[in-house]
Amino acid sequence: MGGVTRTSSVVILGGGPGGYEAALVAAHLGASVTVVDRDGIGGAAVLTDCVPSKTLIATADYLGGFETASELGVHLEDHEGDVATETVAELDAINRRVLNLAAAQSADITARLQEVGVRVASGTGRLASPSEVVVEGADGATETISADVVLLSTGATPRVLPSAQPDGERILTWQQIYELPEIPDKLIVVGSGVTGAELAQAYLGLGTDVTLISSRDLVLPGEDQDAAAVIEDVFRRRGMTVLNRSRMASAERRGDGVVVTLEDGREVEGSHVLIAVGAVPNTRDIGLEEVGVELSESGHIVTDRVSRTSVRGVYAAGDCTGVFALASVAAMQGRTAMAHALGDAVTPLRLSAVSANVFTDPEIATVGMSAADAADNSDVEAVMMPLSRNPRAKMLGIEEGFVKLFAYRGTGTLLGGVVVAPRASELIFPVAIAVQNRLSVDQVASTFTVYPSLTGTLAEAARRLHPLHGE
Repeated sequence: MGGVTRTSSVVILGGGPGGYEAALVAAHLGASVTVVDRDGIGGAAVLTDCVPSKTLIATADYLGGFETASELGVHLEDHEGDVATETVAELDAINRRVLNLAAAQSADITARLQEVGVRVASGTGRLASPSEVVVEGADGATETISADVVLLSTGATPRVLPSAQPDGERILTWQQIYELPEIPDKLIVVGSGVTGAELAQAYLGLGTDVTLISSRDLVLPGEDQDAAAVIEDVFRRRGMTVLNRSRMASAERRGDGVVVTLEDGREVEGSHVLIAVGAVPNTRDIGLEEVGVELSESGHIVTDRVSRTSVRGVYAAGDCTGVFALASVAAMQGRTAMAHALGDAVTPLRLSAVSANVFTDPEIATVGMSAADAADNSDVEAVMMPLSRNPRAKMLGIEEGFVKLFAYRGTGTLLGGVVVAPRASELIFPVAIAVQNRLSVDQVASTFTVYPSLTGTLAEAARRLHPLHGE
């Protein structure tokens, strides 16, 4: 292991996925590890973002299951035999469960760190030099820790606009929604990226009247456009108001509600507004400029494929790098950084094999090459198959969704895929394995699938991409 001993000191700023995964690897490789954390182990991903939002979404999905059940011939009745017509979400109870689950996950990660001997220092960390970190505790006391290796994993926070200042009551960021005591009567969501779209549909499923303000022609502008079209159609059919090509100028409280003014002068009234217009990296005032760590124009830390920054011995991982705002990527960056720094075998980050998921209903899962890239490459062949023809989909009442695969002509090497389906996050994994290991469509197609299963459509799509001689 490169001669690493317990005298090798690793200091990690930030206890999110990049930080705690890096800490586990560093401890395993024999280093003495300190994680400096301000907000709680697990970071925003566990405490205020990914875990809470997906728990909320899962609750909304559960309610939506009652509607699907009725279409399958199953319904609820009360004790007198009358058909129940309404299910009700109690937001206070839902939010308690969401936050308790997040806290439990944070506690589990903390316990694991302690088991392997990682020290957690509570406070805010700042680089005094490439080999010294100053930690300021909540009581103002400071401690200086020497480090052979520093990992910056400080994350990001919701972008706040001067014309729409959050107050935690009516004008909210996605980190503040779990304090709401009741389901909003009329929620305006500003921003139709992943966070905005996911939470808009979650609250729609919980019974809120939702208006989604989208600056683009379609919601989810960064996703596969066929998939985005499916999601927007689902949004509208389920009662959401989607305002395309609309930009917010301001949001303000008015009486017992809020008013969002658009750039064209239109006003949208609601009870609450959720601002989801991106995030800002937490890279200011922690000594980076003074030490010489290179930042991009957006304030993100510039890294290479093994997570090195411009300063020797200083690495970075997660949302503060701007590589991909995904917990899985942050974790991989952190693990890669420690393997490189401590002399273990290391595989450089390969962004062409990253899988991601949008937790709408249906979900959108992607890996590897995008449809836009495939369309620009004459050597790439694509196939798209609707899920509605799949027998298991029929059994489950699935009417929307598809599978899309991309492969090289001639060789048949699988380059990427898109799955739009319930639990697409689980279905993308076999495609991700194929992309990561450069398998051919024939290898995928010749692998047994269960019948009936949704994965059968993945195999069928691969069979349709079988390379033909002379093509």
